[in-house]
Amino acid sequence: MKKIEISEDELEMMNYNDVAHVILEAQGKKMKLVDLFKEVGTVLGLEEEEYQSHIADFFELLSTDKRFIMLEDGFWDLKIKHNKGMETFEDEDDDDEIVLEEDADVETDDGFDDGVKDSDDDVDDDDLSDLVIVDDIEDEANL
Repeated sequence: MKKIEISEDELEMMNYNDVAHVILEAQGKKMKLVDLFKEVGTVLGLEEEEYQSHIADFFELLSTDKRFIMLEDGFWDLKIKHNKGMETFEDEDDDDEIVLEEDADVETDDGFDDGVKDSDDDVDDDDLSDLVIVDDIEDEANL
């Protein structure tokens, strides 16, 4: 493993995932979560007790940090290394168009409109004119 050298001033400003980023960048290869966090612990000077109590936090940080990607078998790496060769597939069904008959007046067997607008549906009616506001408090008082 390559020795990672970070100044004390830089270390004070870095959290676990920042140090992990530097390590993965310097190593140039993917690493298992446990090995990566041991290396982070070595750089930060963590004691064994701190290491044991913070590994779950480290996993959560890596999982939510978009700079990292979890690979097969528990390996982690920098996401940028794996985006270059990724292929994207387009859904061919997206090109299909749905054509509606605009002036059709079609009703279903149950007598309800099928959603196709009739020519008289374009009239600007106030749909709220028949709205009645009922106050629950008045209804309870009348019971």
